[in-house]
Amino acid sequence: MLTAGAYREQVWDELQARRACAYPLPPHGHCPNFTHARKAAAQLLAHPQVAALHTLIVGPERALYPLRTLALKAGKTLYVPHQKKEGWAWHLTDPRGARLSAMPTYGEPKLTTEGAQAAVLACVAADPQGGRLGKGFGWGARGLGLGLPEYTLAHPLMLPAQLPCPPDSRVALIGTPGGVVECTPV
Repeated sequence: MLTAGAYREQVWDELQARRACAYPLPPHGHCPNFTHARKAAAQLLAHPQVAALHTLIVGPERALYPLRTLALKAGKTLYVPHQKKEGWAWHLTDPRGARLSAMPTYGEPKLTTEGAQAAVLACVAADPQGGRLGKGFGWGARGLGLGLPEYTLAHPLMLPAQLPCPPDSRVALIGTPGGVVECTPV
């Protein structure tokens, strides 16, 4: 069994070697902004469990920017963790606010995520059993623990048959460019 840190390095190295990630580069130390993240976002948002929701908590990572944009264009309300005020989140309804730099202009800082029905967290890897491995630190590193369903997005290179280390948290769905993995815990 690998350590979580060693497995993260392996995933980051493979993504970089296969040119399967975009800015910020290198992907090391980040939840990678993988190629076709927009397709993965569209797949997840079209899934019946997610399509029916109106308010989501979505992580601030670059890999989730396409999801934030598509969700806001579809009329969903988002809460995105504030980068400078711990415990605060940007309340967003305008698609122009999907970029972190635009959130102060188009979002409203809130201390609660009132009405949130689910959360989308970025990952370094995830498996079909729902194990999610984050970057190891920062917002959402160990999941949110809010009792809400949690989802993620992943490139096929980020999807092992089973994580070779303990997961940081559990997700119910994984949006990929080719479809949605409905996780079945063991």
